[in-house]
Amino acid sequence: MPSERLARLSWPRVVFVGLVAAFAVVTIPALVDRHSWTGVAIAVAVTAILAYVYLSPRRIAARFLVPGTLLLLAFQVFPVAYTINTAFTDYGDGHRLSRSEAVAQIQADSVVEQPGAKRYELSVATKGADASGSFVFFLTDADGKVQRGDTAGLTPVPDAEVTKDPITGKVITVQGWHVLTGIQVNGLGERLKSFAVPTKDGFIKSVGLSQAYVGQFTMKYDAAAHTMTDTQTGTVYKESDGDFKAADGSGKTLPIGWKVGVGLKNFGAVVTDGAIRGPFFRVLAWTLAFAFLSVATTFGLGLLLAVVMDHPKLRGRRIYSSLLLLPYALPAFISTLVWQSMYNKDFGLLNKLFGTHVDWLGGAWAARGSVLLTNLWLGFPYMFLVCSGLLQAVPQELKEVARVDGASPLRVFRSVTMPTVLIGVMPLLIASFGYNFNNFNVIQLLTKGGPYPSGSATAGQTDILISYTYRLAFGAQGAQYGLSSAISFLIFILVGLISYTGFRQTRALEEVYAR
Repeated sequence: MPSERLARLSWPRVVFVGLVAAFAVVTIPALVDRHSWTGVAIAVAVTAILAYVYLSPRRIAARFLVPGTLLLLAFQVFPVAYTINTAFTDYGDGHRLSRSEAVAQIQADSVVEQPGAKRYELSVATKGADASGSFVFFLTDADGKVQRGDTAGLTPVPDAEVTKDPITGKVITVQGWHVLTGIQVNGLGERLKSFAVPTKDGFIKSVGLSQAYVGQFTMKYDAAAHTMTDTQTGTVYKESDGDFKAADGSGKTLPIGWKVGVGLKNFGAVVTDGAIRGPFFRVLAWTLAFAFLSVATTFGLGLLLAVVMDHPKLRGRRIYSSLLLLPYALPAFISTLVWQSMYNKDFGLLNKLFGTHVDWLGGAWAARGSVLLTNLWLGFPYMFLVCSGLLQAVPQELKEVARVDGASPLRVFRSVTMPTVLIGVMPLLIASFGYNFNNFNVIQLLTKGGPYPSGSATAGQTDILISYTYRLAFGAQGAQYGLSSAISFLIFILVGLISYTGFRQTRALEEVYAR
């Protein structure tokens, strides 16, 4: 019976399940090595579900639903849930680790070399040729013995698996590992400096690019008292809200903390923190104006051109229509960069053409107008295409009846054509509003949010919420992922409410004109 069932299986399904199983075999051991037990559970569950669905002869509908559901969970539900979870934490610079990781990092950074400490010849290696991944130390002591060092400690390496420099004893090649060159090791930067291998005598850290030493850490952690003590100065630091703060009241705080929950603090900061409240509401006002004006101008111009192109006596409509679609055919980021060069104060095409010396991107209102003009250029072809199709769908009989009743062309357009177009285009206008509400590309490529008011390097005059959030998360002032996630969640709520209201109005509009 099992052989007959297997024979009835189509080979594409068998191959697909085999590929899934092979992927699991490769992925799960790597997740186990990283102690990512959640990832292991997800990998096992996904593999089991796919194998059951595609090997079962009865789950026909599920074969089409399961892939889409898994992709939805991976690329939509999980990012949204993760962002919401992060919004209730202080995740950011100085608070990126768990408490245990922060303690280990503080101690590793405090390692100092003692006089007469043991030294090793150092080689740094990775599993693959990619130096950006995790790495290990291969250490050769004075007796020529080689050991591999990682965050778990030291492991002896047989001489048969390595090739050493005959003079220094430094490891040159290792079976199953890629030894990095000096340039690659130098490129590791701070990652190499903070890497430490624990031993019974202390920690092994690199010194330069080719040597390592055994050092003792000067910061000692008391798990029972939840304190960190600097053995050199005697200062005691106590745990407090994700940080180690000096117990003597001096206000000193260790630079490395850990992520903790802060409840509604990030959301409250938007209202209570003056440094955030002012820029946030100013940026929010411009974001709403930018999204509304972008939709209004692109729709207005697109509809106007569509009406002109729809005139029966116009000749060469195909040629004109093709020319109008050129901005839509070019990649938006290229067009945006072209417009940026056209706005150049000294060498831009606009100033050369009109004989002016306007700083298009240097003033607040000039920059906002430039952004809207550029977005109009990028967006009107889409609205032109949509409106052209909707104009073809307007019943000609209604137009004829209106003309017979003595209605002027303007009256026919207002009472017959426009309602039909609005009913069809309203969902697209709502979608366009949501898109422009988060139109990061045109802002970042054209103005980078600038110009910036004096005393503020975070919120520029043309920043919209998404670019402001990006700067909070990745700006030079320090990453604030928790606050950025809170603002992202607020953006999600705002766009959702606006879209819901818009669709309700669309439904009401359809009911009115249906009567």
